[in-house]
Amino acid sequence: MKNIKLVRMGGTRKVAIVGAGYVGSSIAYALALRDIAREIVLIDVAYEKIDGEAQDIRHGIPSMGTVDLYAGDYEDCVDCDLIIITAGRNRRPGESRLDMTNENVKIMRNVVDSIKQYYTRGVIMVISNPVDILTHKVAEWMDLPDGMVFGSGCVLDTSRFVRCLADYVGLSTGVVNGVLVGEHGDGQVPLWSQVSIAGMPIAEYCEATGLPWDEEIRAQMARKTREMGGEIIRAKGRTHFGIATCVCYLADAILNQRPTIASVCSPLRGEHGVRGVSLSVPSVVGAMGVQQRIRDRWMPEEYRAFFDSVEKIREVLERVGESVGN
Repeated sequence: MKNIKLVRMGGTRKVAIVGAGYVGSSIAYALALRDIAREIVLIDVAYEKIDGEAQDIRHGIPSMGTVDLYAGDYEDCVDCDLIIITAGRNRRPGESRLDMTNENVKIMRNVVDSIKQYYTRGVIMVISNPVDILTHKVAEWMDLPDGMVFGSGCVLDTSRFVRCLADYVGLSTGVVNGVLVGEHGDGQVPLWSQVSIAGMPIAEYCEATGLPWDEEIRAQMARKTREMGGEIIRAKGRTHFGIATCVCYLADAILNQRPTIASVCSPLRGEHGVRGVSLSVPSVVGAMGVQQRIRDRWMPEEYRAFFDSVEKIREVLERVGESVGN
């Protein structure tokens, strides 16, 4: 029998997390520790497990947070400010994120059909992989105003990229600015033209401090960033802490109305000359989800790499439409 929920006071900052495996439960834990949400409901087919996850988190937060966290059902999606979807199978060692497409699209369709029965309001954030494909399908199926459905996209890739750059220059990540766009996967594109250290273009900073900086070093950093997720999966079987932290950052922007700029994916509406796919570009994220996609200028080679990513994702979307329907 399900636990009785506490009565929710105030009617704000309610979050539903659909899929409460390692990623979903880590997100719930991070949100609880930061005291970002007032109410968090975990939704999963394995009710007994998520009930245990909810209790485990609740037992440790009385002195650190005030969140009402419990296991529930899709009916608890009513009046959510944010619905986070992590449902789907995990990536296996040696797989790309796109290898999971057909299986996870079918799972996601069932999830969306269940959410739609009870959806009344709120932003939907997709975490499940391949996030670019699934975000596009969820936006199509939900048919909400532009930006209300978006995916975590390259926000974690960007965080890894910044960490890699900071390690190279030997400084705190706080003074490093960099961003990845395109696919959350092998088609991610570093915008080298925008990388800066304490406001100084990285090439100038490296010249001023005697650090080598050339095409080979950039290629090594891009490859290292691209392969980080796979390396973690080979080492421990999964990734979950990094994405949980990034989701916490985005949730804070939405729930507490603190708009930020992040490289997240959403259906492009002509930005950079692209429509009909969901890919990551720098975007203003706030209470209504993706409130604006920034049309900044990139170098020609960066555009070429981005358009390669566009065509790759477009081809996958076409195959998905043929194999599982709309």
